[in-house]
Amino acid sequence: MEIKEAVSLLKKKGRIRIKEGHGSILELIEVDSWVSESDDQDGIFLLFDIFQIRAIAEQFSDVSLDIIEFASKPTIYHTPVGKFLKTGPVKHGNVKFAVIKKDFWNKFLFTYSQPMILQYSETPEFDFETQEYFPLLSAGTKEMFLSSDGDVKILNG
Repeated sequence: MEIKEAVSLLKKKGRIRIKEGHGSILELIEVDSWVSESDDQDGIFLLFDIFQIRAIAEQFSDVSLDIIEFASKPTIYHTPVGKFLKTGPVKHGNVKFAVIKKDFWNKFLFTYSQPMILQYSETPEFDFETQEYFPLLSAGTKEMFLSSDGDVKILNG
């Protein structure tokens, strides 16, 4: 799979499906293309760097930023939604996000350069296929709640 080709199609269509190394189909959606009536409320914002958090969440404490920056395993974070986020999966006033550090997927997100939304697709069709494993599907994936003032709660893992 060519990253530039996939990003180009994502920008053109607003969403693409990628079959990753485990065989799961990932649907990646531009934030502006997410539709609350038909898309998954459990979608996860994917980020390539911690500075992108401010686009979806309130300002974080240094403690929370350190937890994210130094996490050694793939982690899905839950946090209160930011006031600037206009569309996307928000559940009970919280958003879920992950900073993806694994080489291939980080390069993909960096090339796109904006937060995007992940939802797992039930549809068997896909636009691209890669042998690269998506890190959030690994057995050691953790989930944590982080508040903007530094409160931390481990939800899973």
